[in-house]
Amino acid sequence: MSTARRTLTLILLLVAAGSLIFTTGAAVVDGPADTIADGDLAVQPADGPNGNGQYAYLNDDDEITVDVSASNPNIQDPSFEGVNVGATGTIDEVFTITYTGEQFTRVWIAHPNESVTFVADGESIEGNESSVTLAPNETVTVGLALNTRGATAGARLGADEFSIEAELAEPENVADPSPATDGFAGGTDGGDPSMTVTSPSETSRGFRATDVARGGSVRFKADGMHLTGGNVTLDWLDLSGVRTESVEVNAVGSPNPVANGSALAAPTSPRPISYLSVDHDFAPDEVDEMTIWFSADRNYLNAIGAEPEAVTLYRQTDAGEWAEKPTAVVDDPTRMRGVSADRVHFRATTTEFSTFAVAAHAPQFDVTDATVGSEVAELGEVVTVRATVRNGGGAAGERAVTLTADGDPIGNETVALAPNETATVALRGTVETAGTYELAVDGTPVGTLTVGDSANGDARESTAGSGPPQADGSAPTTELGDDAEEGVPTEEPGGVDLVGLGGLLAALLLAVIGLALFRRVSRS
Repeated sequence: MSTARRTLTLILLLVAAGSLIFTTGAAVVDGPADTIADGDLAVQPADGPNGNGQYAYLNDDDEITVDVSASNPNIQDPSFEGVNVGATGTIDEVFTITYTGEQFTRVWIAHPNESVTFVADGESIEGNESSVTLAPNETVTVGLALNTRGATAGARLGADEFSIEAELAEPENVADPSPATDGFAGGTDGGDPSMTVTSPSETSRGFRATDVARGGSVRFKADGMHLTGGNVTLDWLDLSGVRTESVEVNAVGSPNPVANGSALAAPTSPRPISYLSVDHDFAPDEVDEMTIWFSADRNYLNAIGAEPEAVTLYRQTDAGEWAEKPTAVVDDPTRMRGVSADRVHFRATTTEFSTFAVAAHAPQFDVTDATVGSEVAELGEVVTVRATVRNGGGAAGERAVTLTADGDPIGNETVALAPNETATVALRGTVETAGTYELAVDGTPVGTLTVGDSANGDARESTAGSGPPQADGSAPTTELGDDAEEGVPTEEPGGVDLVGLGGLLAALLLAVIGLALFRRVSRS
């Protein structure tokens, strides 16, 4: 297919007063179409309040006409005259372009006027550089973005004509288009299911799909439904393995726990960011799986200290407990038409549907044990305390662990731990004032430390007895125990008893007698 071009009619008339309300909706329909590019592109009024029967229709030559003026024969409101002067806004889903070829094509609209911009998913598709890539049987829905500031009543807004242009896309420039396919696949007649999306508020969406083929899939576009304001939004909901011809889903987002739900609580203490309630009309066994696509502003994640890899999704079970669901960062969000590359995009899958919470894992450090090497120390002596630290959180982290004496910091060490990792860290500190102190590591009690003169006194008392000190400063004498007997003389370790003295005198007398006999025998 060479470059194809079709020139079409655009009519927008400005009026001075009155109000114009554009409602939103989405549907896929079969029927008459304006075909171009050898029949490979089919242009139809969108099946919604802004398309067929309102601002887009096929004229007598079966060519698409976009008419936002009182000349439009399909606008039944007799008071409608055109677009208000000074108004800005969008008319969503006016017409669709469907590619029926067998390769890939790039489609864009040529319309050089700043007052009216043709948009798809909120982004301009005017000019080759803003083209959208369509796969076989893929559809893009086109709307109008208006800016009538500075215009005057009675003037036509924009040119009388616009053109739809297309050319084949080179295979190497084509990414997998499946995430951008509204409706997914699986209509009962072999086409796409018919879908309707309502937006009662920024924080709620109503989704309905009919004519779903058995085992088919459905993709609902949530279009940035607020979960935590615009900081965290719901972008898409996918249902796969659908075994019912129609499904209806109502989604409500909030930064706080939703009705009939409770605050997020899990063993790893994740930090809740927002909540999502999903009500549905189908039985649990009629849908195999739901994929939740959501995104977050990068600056917001930085502000709350959450790494993209730490963001996850939890589901509240029927028992009220919270279970984590498989969640991944979308590596290349530009693959999905209509999403901003300035945001971080996530995808989570679940086989059960109820209340969900977007959360961020965070490190959670706890001191599980701590001991001091010695309970006494000299003034200024280094004291060592060994502490066991565990990261019970769901994310890796780094933290300074502090040793205190009576609440005053005397030492710290930084420890880095992966989730569920444990390490022992040695903390060292000194105390310069004598006294007795209570040691603690991050508030966990360690024990008592005695420093200086008090420590020396304790050591002397442990070796010198328990009695009072003597006046001359000598060590106290040991007092009698409770089992000492009264009337029993106390032995003096340095004295000589009477029996020993008598034996000594007898030995001396025998020596004198022996000496005398020896001398008499010698003379004779």
